[in-house]
This record gives sequence, structure tokens and C-alpha cells, in this order.
Amino acid sequence: MTTFASGTTASNSKDGLTRDALTVLQPGFTGTTAPDWLLRRLGEGLASVGLFGRNIASPDQLAALTAQLRVERDDVLVAIDEEGGDVTRLEVRTGSSFPGNHALGAVDDVSLTEDVARELGRRLAACGVNLNWAPSADVNSNPSNPVIGVRSFGADTDLVARHTAAYVTGLQAAGVAACTKHFPGHGDTAVDSHHALPRIDADLSVLQSRELVPFRAAIAAGSRAVMSAHILVPALDPDRPATLSRRILTGLLREELGYDGLIVTDGMEMQAISATYGIERGSVLAIAAGADAICVGGGLADDDTVRRLRDALVSAVRAGELPEERLADAANRVRALAEWTAAASAVSRTATAASASAAGTAGGTTAAAPRAVVTGGSATAPGAHDTNGLNGSNASNATGGSNGTGGSNASNGSGGSLRTAGSNGTGDSNGTGDSNGTGGAVDVGLIAARRALTVTRSASYTPLTGAPFVAALTPVANIAVGDETPWGVAAELARLLPGTETGSFTGEDAGSSALAAAGERPLVAVVRDEHRHPWMAAALDTLLTSRPDTVVVEMGVPQSAPRGALHIATHGAARVCGQAAAEVIAGE
Repeated sequence: MTTFASGTTASNSKDGLTRDALTVLQPGFTGTTAPDWLLRRLGEGLASVGLFGRNIASPDQLAALTAQLRVERDDVLVAIDEEGGDVTRLEVRTGSSFPGNHALGAVDDVSLTEDVARELGRRLAACGVNLNWAPSADVNSNPSNPVIGVRSFGADTDLVARHTAAYVTGLQAAGVAACTKHFPGHGDTAVDSHHALPRIDADLSVLQSRELVPFRAAIAAGSRAVMSAHILVPALDPDRPATLSRRILTGLLREELGYDGLIVTDGMEMQAISATYGIERGSVLAIAAGADAICVGGGLADDDTVRRLRDALVSAVRAGELPEERLADAANRVRALAEWTAAASAVSRTATAASASAAGTAGGTTAAAPRAVVTGGSATAPGAHDTNGLNGSNASNATGGSNGTGGSNASNGSGGSLRTAGSNGTGDSNGTGDSNGTGGAVDVGLIAARRALTVTRSASYTPLTGAPFVAALTPVANIAVGDETPWGVAAELARLLPGTETGSFTGEDAGSSALAAAGERPLVAVVRDEHRHPWMAAALDTLLTSRPDTVVVEMGVPQSAPRGALHIATHGAARVCGQAAAEVIAGE
């Protein structure tokens, strides 16, 4: 085992410059165990490792993986992109047990946001993860934004700021460092930086009063890391994107905002950087600009990438293009964060043990979620929103079953895939080792998802009693979310209404194909950002014209006007959001 927390070297380490170059990298890898090359690099000075969905099969496997890394380097930073909600790596195959930021913003209870972040942090820490590339502090001021959307707490600056601070506080209370992103704010973009370089043309006064406010709140809350955005903001720097801009990272973030923690880049293989500067040149420019850690590995996840970036940094120093002191400073900031995580984790474990002991003394009881209150024939759950005054959210504790959007595949011959909803092939686990609703206890994530619902119903609507057909109007998922994570309400409805079937429909014939597949069964249409997809809005028009009794579930940003016999806005597509919506549909 080799330890470099204090900057000391071991007998098998390379020279200080090469070691520092490795220290500032946060690479990924493939597989569910650490490859030999990664362990070797840890011994040479690599200080961080990034995890993605491809690296995670179960909580036990993840804990074993992080333990394997720490055998080689006990102070390694193990980072993950676990926002909860739509962007999940812990539960990539089942969907998240936590609603995302937009749902938390819809509830607007900062104590709840802090509780959710703390529980998410607890689960990460239990698996050996100590750095989370979250939360998103972006103000979603552009409703057409293709990459932020429900990853944002909302479009109101002050709301985003207070929930960003609460999230940072909760996550770090669990001993996991927060990495607030995407500085200086990715909310007012119409381009996904995974594919191209976005540009924000807001003037300086708008940036100061809108984009920067949540980051000021995160800094005040003690966020241990901040992630830069690959965006061009001419009012701040007309020449270089934020990740490569000294004006933005050093002049604005360090000097003007007074931030002294770790600055991490967004993924350097994203096209906004790799297609314009290349990852080697981009990494050199980023460190020179003030970044301290280079995130790479979402797409490029091999030893050759690590070697190329290490050598590029070393060569830049030797050529006089990158001051050696700047690289050393960056490496020391990485080591300082490693020291913080070790201390914070110890404090968190002590606090958790004390809390468990106190709970045991008190009898070990766990409060259930708020149950539905029947008043005049309508079910009311505390915290949910019902726009016509007939509150529709509830608090059923569904147990068992699997968490996905469908199981066996069969072609419906009508422009979409038809499935019997239910198993996703992963069994009964929700992927985190905690259950949703067994023995009367309900996770804070499900409580939050229920409270986040906005329900609008017609006077004639009655809850479904028979198995429906669920038509998922499915857009192309952005890269941050990925297409491997299931979403929707079909699997959760199948647990409440056995026999539920589902199909996925896309394109100009989606509406007519869904009608043909549904037949005479009750119809539930699930959409995601209807306002951004004309074909989706047209398909919904077709469904509602022929079947005005259609239930509509919007699992993206609810920008379009509610319509349908019952309209449920979940403010996100996490599994628990689908469960909460299914409970309302079935009248549970």
C-alpha cells in the first residue's frame, strides 16, 4: 500500500512532477473490479478514480471495489456522478430511490432536500464513495435546455440557491464531499456540451444576479469542490470556455467569489473540449486556468488516456507552458480534499453510530410516510399539489416487485415495442440495499417524490381499477442521463394493477401506434419534456382526441399546460417518482 496524503513519496513512486501530474487526474475504467493498470497508477501517484454505471452491479460489489482501490492507496478519492433522480449510477439498472433536484425544488422544503442529500450521502459512504459530482446549481432559465432540465432545482434563482446550499450541507454531513456544478452556470443553454460548445450571451448583470447566486450559496455552505462548465460566456471571457478560462476559474471563482476548494473540470472528452482543443491541450489549459482536477473517463477509460494526459502535463511544465507551481498547487488541493474526506467520514461514522444507539434505546421505531386522508371522496397526502383543489397524491407503501419499465419484449407491429410491465430482470432489489416500504418504514426519497407531485384532474375522473396500457412517448435520452436507466410508471402500476402492459413509441406515428396497441384498455400516456418535442405533443393530441379519458404523466419539466382526465407532473423520472404517480393513478 502507498499513501501520499501528505505529499510524501514511496520507494516505487516516480519523480515529483510526474506524481503531481497523475495526482490531478480523475480517470474512469471499465469493469466491476479495478484493472491492474489502475492499481499500478495508484501506486505511482494517481489520487482519484471516477466511477460510472458500468462499474456498479450492487452495493456489496461497489464496496468491494472501493476496498480494492484502498488496498493500494488508502486515501484515494473515489468520485461518482450520483445526482439522484434521472442521473443515477448507484441504481443505473433500476432507477433511483431518490427524486432529483427538480422534484425537491417543487416541494421547496430545504429540510427535506438536506435529508435526501444526507441519506444519499450515507449510501455512497457505505459503499466507499467519498466525492460526489453533485449537486447541479444551474438555474434552468431556458426551458428548452436539452441537458439540464430536471437536474436543476428550478428556474427561480433564490430557490435554486437555498436548495443548493441545503444539498451541500446534507451530503457533506454524511462525509461525502460535494462538487457543485456547472460553474458559472449551464442553465441558459440550448446546446448540450456533450455534443458541442454552448454559448451564453447574458450580460454581466444578469450573470451576477442569476447564474452566480447559487454558487455563492454553495461556497457559503462549504462545498468542498466545484465543477466547471464547458460553456462560452462572452461577458466573462469572449475567447475561451469556462473550463479553460483563467478569467473565470481564477479571476471570478477564486478571487472574486473567494472560493478556496477543489476545482474539477467536467468530462474532458465531451465534444465542447475534445473537438475544439483536444483532451491533452485542453487539460493543460484547464490546469493553467486554475482547475485542480481533470475529470475524464466517461468515454475514454483506459491506461493510454491516463498516460497521454500525464505526459501532456509534464511536457507542458518542461516547455514553460504550465508553471510547475500551478501544477503542484493543484495536486496539493487534491490531497487536501482527500484529508478532509478521511476526517469527515470518521465524524459521520461516529454520529451514525450514536444515532443508531439512541434509536435502539428508544425502541428502534421508524415513522411511516404520511398516509392518505380520505375527505369527501378524495385522497389527500400532506405536501402534494392538486391544482383543482381535489388533492390526489397519497402514501401507499408498495412492497416487493422489481423496479423498471418492462420485462419481456414482443413487437406490437405498430411503431413501438410492447411489453408486459413488471420485472426488469434485476429481482426485487432497488440497487441500494434499502427497501421502499417494508414493515411500515418508508425511505425519505419516496416521501419526497410523493410530496413533489402536482395533480390536475377532471371532475369525472375516477382511479383505475383495471390493468391499463401504458404508452411511453420516449425521447432520446441525453448522455448525462443515459439510456440504460428505466423510467416511467408501468412497472410500478403493474404491482398495483396486475396485467398492466406497456409500449414505447417515438416519431410522427407515435400517437396512432399507441392507440392501436392500447385497444379498449384504459390508457396512460407518459411523456418527458413534452414542450421540447413537437412529435410528442402531436402524439398526445392524437391520443386525447380519440381517448379523452387518457391519464397523462409528465416526467420532465412540466412546461406544457396540464391536459387529460388526470394529469400528474412528477418533476422527474426517478423510479420513486413513477411509484408515487402510480399510487395516484390506482387510487392507493
